Amino acid sequence: MLVLTRRAGQRIRIGEDVTVVVVGIDGAGQVRLGIEAPRSTQVLREELYQALAGENLRAAAASDPGQILGGGAVTGMTSPASAPAVPDSSR
Repeated sequence: MLVLTRRAGQRIRIGEDVTVVVVGIDGAGQVRLGIEAPRSTQVLREELYQALAGENLRAAAASDPGQILGGGAVTGMTSPASAPAVPDSSR
């Protein structure tokens, strides 16, 4: 894991087309980030990503219980990155 220190207003580039901007930091240590990315790049908070992954596992198990592997992974699972967009008011 790469760990960086940034101040409000500073940016981090990820690849050629994603920029993360530190919008602000409040007194409680909460950091506000802005993410500039192409519309084709799905950006999700971790908790939403995990919820979508869990829903995909349940849906796959319900449609074909034989698909579940010992490790809990599902063959052919739709990754959250290609899952239908879920409205996210914090984006």
